Amino acid sequence: MRAYLVWGAAILAYTSAVLQRTTLGVSGLEAADRFGTSASIVATFVVVQLLVYALGQIPGGVLLDAYGARVTLTLGALLMATGQIALALSDQVGMAILARVIVGAGDALTFTSAIRLVPAWFPATRVPIYTQLTGIVGQLGQVLSAVPFVLVLTRFGWTPAFSAAAGVAVAAAAISLTIIRAAPPGADPVRSRPSVRRLPADIAAIVRHPATQLGFFTHFASGFPGIAFAMMWGYPYLTAGEGLSQALASTVMTVYVIVAIAAGPLIGALTQRHPLRRSTLVLLVVLASAVPFVAILLWPGPAPLWLILLLVIGFSVGGPGSSVGFDFPRTSMPGNRLGTATGLVLTGGFLGALVCILLIGVVLDALRPDGNYDLHSFRLAFAVQLPFLAAGILGMLITRRALRRRMAEHGVRVPSWREVWRQRHLRRI
Repeated sequence: MRAYLVWGAAILAYTSAVLQRTTLGVSGLEAADRFGTSASIVATFVVVQLLVYALGQIPGGVLLDAYGARVTLTLGALLMATGQIALALSDQVGMAILARVIVGAGDALTFTSAIRLVPAWFPATRVPIYTQLTGIVGQLGQVLSAVPFVLVLTRFGWTPAFSAAAGVAVAAAAISLTIIRAAPPGADPVRSRPSVRRLPADIAAIVRHPATQLGFFTHFASGFPGIAFAMMWGYPYLTAGEGLSQALASTVMTVYVIVAIAAGPLIGALTQRHPLRRSTLVLLVVLASAVPFVAILLWPGPAPLWLILLLVIGFSVGGPGSSVGFDFPRTSMPGNRLGTATGLVLTGGFLGALVCILLIGVVLDALRPDGNYDLHSFRLAFAVQLPFLAAGILGMLITRRALRRRMAEHGVRVPSWREVWRQRHLRRI
């Protein structure tokens, strides 16, 4: 029971972080009006936040390895509350960017801390499923931003909406400080406090490990399209591009979360059952988003709702798929390096997303400098993501080969599909 209580508190902290992360994405048009600026500048708010989030993963992982999840989750929630209050009270672009920097710094401390608690409190056989559940249930924070936050924003305005979001972060900090512990009673938490002089060498060793590299490209290829869609451009695309009503667009964004929640345990179970085929599973997940994405870019005129839903479903399954990336370091590296390695993996999808968010905003402003975005401009802008998808798939294939060579040196060989089929055929005879 204690394990589930600690895990539940970590999920609440992560849910709050997702809420804080995505509030600006569903209020992008209102932000442009409030700050009197263009889409590319509003996109810069999110890009800066994601950049801080991505760059904060390494120091965040080091802090996690040194001081444990209780400290980092509490600190992260307090930082996000501070940033949201600053944004609630600001009407200047410079202050808004600073506020998102603070939110990004707090967010950087949260997810890696939450999933670090899973192997500390649960048996190794359950870790893939519970890791998926942590990431997916936490995405309910996006529902909070797409529905109640938008409702408060529409009815009461900017300051009350962002102040309410900050209140949720304060509550998450209090719960984390009260309930979360790094390890069960009687167990010594795995801690690592390297010297400052050795820290660059230790980080370089983690970066060079093929498990970290494969995890990075897994998170990149599977994660960045959905992150860019959910955090910034999905809601404006659905309303201003495809012409959906705000209510229907909010429903579509809710489907994004519900499908991800349903897919997470399934992907976790498949990861647990077929640990040598994890990367193949992720490649299939990437195709599930890439195929409808290309179809919607080529569709003549507004896309039918069923195709939009297929696109959103593909993006949402990419979230659980990206979480498979954390499993490669977990099964290949010592525990005192997992915080840093997990942080490095987590940078994959968010680095890709922040670059694409910025590029999409730049293309939109170049095509429609008056701010009246249409479907044609959105589709041309979204097409900038295609080379990044190709690069992510190529990176996965290259680093997977390197990791499998390393596994073979330790006596673990991945059989070919022909050998698997032959073995199953012989069993049936």
